[in-house]
Amino acid sequence: MKSIASHHSEVVFETAGQQYFLAHLQEKKYSKLFVLVDQHTKIHCLPSFLGWFDPDQTPQALEMPAGEPHKHLQTCQMLWEKLSALGADRNSALINLGGGVVTDLGGFVACAFKRGIAFYNIPTTLLSMVDASVGGKTGVDLGVLKNQIGIIQEPELVLVMPQWLETLPHDELRSGFAEMLKHGLIADVGYWQALQSLKALQVDQITPFIYRSIELKNEVVKQDPYEKGLRKILNYGHTLGHAIESFCLAHPKRNRLLHGEAIAIGMILEAYLSQALTGLPSKAMEAIKTTFLKHFEKQLFTQEEQKDILALLQHDKKNSNGAVNFVLLEAIGSPAIDIEVDRTLFASAFAFYASDLG
Repeated sequence: MKSIASHHSEVVFETAGQQYFLAHLQEKKYSKLFVLVDQHTKIHCLPSFLGWFDPDQTPQALEMPAGEPHKHLQTCQMLWEKLSALGADRNSALINLGGGVVTDLGGFVACAFKRGIAFYNIPTTLLSMVDASVGGKTGVDLGVLKNQIGIIQEPELVLVMPQWLETLPHDELRSGFAEMLKHGLIADVGYWQALQSLKALQVDQITPFIYRSIELKNEVVKQDPYEKGLRKILNYGHTLGHAIESFCLAHPKRNRLLHGEAIAIGMILEAYLSQALTGLPSKAMEAIKTTFLKHFEKQLFTQEEQKDILALLQHDKKNSNGAVNFVLLEAIGSPAIDIEVDRTLFASAFAFYASDLG
């Protein structure tokens, strides 16, 4: 499988990519190597990973708590203190072995430690493979507000090994699949249709599509690395999806939603807004809803909860001069950016999401 090159990094794959990664580390002659894991990758991935190295070259493991609630500056401080205590210097490197929380936070930790050390990402979840592997977005949440603090900095290298997916629970596969569907909706109608046709979300069925998702995202990021224009299309479904994710994270009586579960709802809601504002055909709007509800259980929100969700929109990073800007669809495969939405439409969008399929 060919590597995928971005501006300052490269995504490599499977056994050949593993060999390339190890050769790259040898060539760089880092003073110390560290590997960041969480509780899950410490059990399921770290032993195999450490087996790639000779005993005298084995990276030193750092551990963080698993999950979005720990994607914050306190975790970063703990890791900075550990790196300092273990003698990390500016010629050290950090390898992030885990899902999107580990790679996002680990990348930020590396970018800030001693004003920047080298880092590598080895994504182990489907979401991190197809989303966090490209684009160089590092960072942490601010309270329950998603990704408010961070830096855009590409890793030295990204190694994608789909065999890690065998360690995942099914809901983590679904979460990543939502981002793959998004790539089709914003950039490739044929890819969207191919993903729609999958009868079951199983690793062997999903794996052949991972490369295309990474390729699609990389094509966008290369044209707009700092999200000044085109790259905004990658946020389809995320404006309302992130607000829903943050709301559920903070609400004491709500189960936390995985990122893909929240943006699946966002993509249905924003399909309705697209039909109302940018000409998305009703048939396409219904197909988006049908496809996501085939894989994701519907979550209902009261009117009061909807108000709380909408209040979180003021923190969205795409806002400008107080206006909440959306990425909407003119057609499947054809997005439109910086669309301001009249708040009177939100109630109808939630009603569309909640309604029974025709």
